[in-house]
Amino acid sequence: MTTRSPPLFTSPVSPLYAVQELFYGVQHAELPRPPSPPGPPRRWIVLGVICLAPLTVLLDNTVLNVAIPSLTRELGAGTADIQWMINAYSLVQSGLLLTAGSAADRYGRKKMLIAGLVLFGVGSLIAGLAQSTGQLIAARAGMGVGGALLITTTLAVVMQIFTPEEQPRAIGIWAAVNALGFATGPLLGGFLLNHFWWGAIFLINLPVAALALTAATALVPESKNPRGDRPDLLGALLSTVGMAALVYAIISGPAHGWTSGRVLLTTAVAVVVLGAFAYWENRVPYPMLDLDFFRDRRFTGAVTGVVLITFGMAGSLFLLTQHLQFVLGYGPLEAGVRTAPLALAIVALNFSGLAAKWTARLGAPPAIGLGMVLMSAGLVSIAVLATGVTRGRCRGWC
Repeated sequence: MTTRSPPLFTSPVSPLYAVQELFYGVQHAELPRPPSPPGPPRRWIVLGVICLAPLTVLLDNTVLNVAIPSLTRELGAGTADIQWMINAYSLVQSGLLLTAGSAADRYGRKKMLIAGLVLFGVGSLIAGLAQSTGQLIAARAGMGVGGALLITTTLAVVMQIFTPEEQPRAIGIWAAVNALGFATGPLLGGFLLNHFWWGAIFLINLPVAALALTAATALVPESKNPRGDRPDLLGALLSTVGMAALVYAIISGPAHGWTSGRVLLTTAVAVVVLGAFAYWENRVPYPMLDLDFFRDRRFTGAVTGVVLITFGMAGSLFLLTQHLQFVLGYGPLEAGVRTAPLALAIVALNFSGLAAKWTARLGAPPAIGLGMVLMSAGLVSIAVLATGVTRGRCRGWC
């Protein structure tokens, strides 16, 4: 009888573990498993609570897209200022993801979840009341620290409290809420900007963060999984510097040119530092990131697909909201409404269970490939059909 091969990920400190569990759950759904002990009785309530945290983080990633014209007008922000308002958050968050996951695993996931909510809430308050572009950029960077803690700890808690039989469903709900937050950001931002001033897009995070903080304190169980005698401080430093340099190079490429000295130097730093990180992680007994994970070609392919889809959707949504406002002349709410079909499709497919059923029927690799093809076809159709369209011509069907 065929059995499930040993998992590459044994500690739920990053989304990579969840990708593995989803992959094996789909590929080996027909194989019998011995029943696992039930999780905490309130685990589904806990799931609803912790989903509030990444929902807020993902909303904040895209809600700012429709606010750029308002920020340009009311704060006098230039192109460089706008870039850093957006990128300060992404730069800090991406640089700290591995470190945040390791810290949560060692010192307590509930503690790091609460810390992330506090940091994210305080950063949102400062951002909403900012009087200058510099203050807003600094606040966004602080929100990035909180966001890194929230993204890693929430998924780790999900993997901790649910049995292996329940994990695919729980991860599916977690992922669907994340995708919903990403897709509805422009719509929510457009609504807020249509009725309030630009600071409302940040202050809306406060009641959500307060609710999640109260519920997490009362309901989420503490869990940790210390590994080794001391934290991997060098690994944390190398991963943070390397990821930050890599993201900075990608951010700077379009503005300064991919062959400019700044971009080439930053890219070289990223390659050297991340190479040193990989070398170090292979030598320490308790690494932050076990590189044996990526020896499974199927898993590596699944992760690559997720990364490409995220890059494509995030970049296209950012550019589309700007095109709708700056080129076609729509207001924030009008631009947000025209991105609503993306959010509706995500809700319909994920919460109806159709996406999970299709993935189980097709298998993980074909499902990922089909998703990438459909996404590419949609982006190409937008680029081709919208060529030369003015607001007047687009009004009837956009």
